[in-house]
Amino acid sequence: MTSFYVHTYGCSHNFADSEQMAGLLKEAKFELADSIENADMVIFNTCTVKTISENNFFRQLEDMKKEYPYKIIIIAGCIPQTDPEKLKDYCLLGTRQIHHIVEITEEALNNNVVKMLETGEMPPLNLPKIRKNPIIEIIPINRGCLSACTFCKTKSARGNLQSYPIEDIVILAKKGVKEGIKEIWLTSQDTLCYGFDLGTNLPNLLKELVKISGNFKIRIGMGNPVHLTKIKDEFFPLLNNEKVFKFLHLPAQSGSDKVLTDMRRGNTSKEFISLVNEAREIVPRLTITTDIIVGFPTETEDDYWQTLELVKQTSPDNINLSKFWKRPKTPAAQMKEIPSEVMKHRSTVLMNIAQNISKMQNEKWIGWEGEILIDEKGKLDNQWIGRNSSYRQIIVEGDHKMGDLVAVRITKANIYDVRGEVI
Repeated sequence: MTSFYVHTYGCSHNFADSEQMAGLLKEAKFELADSIENADMVIFNTCTVKTISENNFFRQLEDMKKEYPYKIIIIAGCIPQTDPEKLKDYCLLGTRQIHHIVEITEEALNNNVVKMLETGEMPPLNLPKIRKNPIIEIIPINRGCLSACTFCKTKSARGNLQSYPIEDIVILAKKGVKEGIKEIWLTSQDTLCYGFDLGTNLPNLLKELVKISGNFKIRIGMGNPVHLTKIKDEFFPLLNNEKVFKFLHLPAQSGSDKVLTDMRRGNTSKEFISLVNEAREIVPRLTITTDIIVGFPTETEDDYWQTLELVKQTSPDNINLSKFWKRPKTPAAQMKEIPSEVMKHRSTVLMNIAQNISKMQNEKWIGWEGEILIDEKGKLDNQWIGRNSSYRQIIVEGDHKMGDLVAVRITKANIYDVRGEVI
């Protein structure tokens, strides 16, 4: 029996695609291996959001060709979709062709180089899957987005917004709950524009999902501020529902309106700050994650200071900080980059501020008591990671298992997590 391994880069949407590809291959009588080394065939599900992850993939691909020259390789995801010319010698599977993984695998086994990169299809939502985490159901609620950010290749990889019907998503969620999942992750390139192409929206989807019987919580993935303004009045109160994590991933990217315009983000810094303030007023103990790009080509020193001011005003719980990287085939790639030493200095200063804010926000939780859901194994023996209703990462020790509900008291705060004791 031919064995396979799926190596995934990038976001939760990519992990959802990988789970479905693995499910289809298993259904077709292929055997899932536990590592690249033990697999006859390796499927790389790639990400093109950041240059670092793209470079890591190409480096790993070269290393594997040298170490395992006879392994069959299939490359899926965003890189073959946007840059197929870099991978002429490989079977390629595009972002909207994952449901054809068995067909391309059979071609690869017969030494045929096949490229399936058409974008006119939508993979069915109800494909078989092998979950990476047995208690988490990752559901892609839409593919593509409505934005056209000048720094991003995702649009060319994933296309324009195309949403799955609410009833299809609810059916999949109900199936997962019956199978024992405890978390439902709603994922896409932009969850906050879900349904605009169908005449509906994310709040309408959430209202149906929270009706499902069972003990589970919903995590809403990243969404752009420009779309949140359209749904916030319905959306914010739903974050207080007992079946929804009080969690919001809202990328700011910059605090300068000039830079936001050059990025084609569609919103102003004032609008971002207003959304954060309103969300926190309506949703107590809300956890906010944001993304910041430092060193966009048109960013001046004054623009940078405006970003620092936005960070200080909003004090996000978590900041994903990235230096600007030229992404080929994007408008920003044609712009003149700022000096690397300037970018490095700005990034270092902002990282220090972000870490201080993160620790300060975590310290507010010291003394909190309540239940957490164990959803991840820790790095050390007897160590587990759980989430409370605000999707706070809490590390505990003890004899637990995935899916356990554990009562804890938070006793210590670090930069990236808090520590708890079982009570």
